[in-house]
Amino acid sequence: MPSTHLGKLQRLLLILAGLLATALAILGIFLPLLPTVPLLLLAAACFGRSSAPLQRWLLEHPRLGPVVNGYLDNEGIPRQAKIKAIALLWLSILLSALFLAERLWLRLLLVVIGAGVSGYLLCLPTRRGPD
Repeated sequence: MPSTHLGKLQRLLLILAGLLATALAILGIFLPLLPTVPLLLLAAACFGRSSAPLQRWLLEHPRLGPVVNGYLDNEGIPRQAKIKAIALLWLSILLSALFLAERLWLRLLLVVIGAGVSGYLLCLPTRRGPD
């Protein structure tokens, strides 16, 4: 349920962030470098604090809702989503480290961040059954 303590500007910014995250998540279904599941979870968090109708829409959506609901209900995320997220995470980190990061400390930081995110994703429960 949206918080009543948020100001109008904060609520608007959260709605916009949620809409942007949802749009990017939908693109992520088709583009391999955009992580669909984390973006949907971000959208759910933004809508949860700002807009009950948008939160309800996302949670009841026939394609997007099951991913979010599975996570919120502690059922986990689909195995394929984990595999895709970790693979694309490391692909982007390796490309960034090789072509964009000029300093060793920055490359090491990217690897540490990648290891942390990978560890978090691996610790999340994996949903049993069809993906």
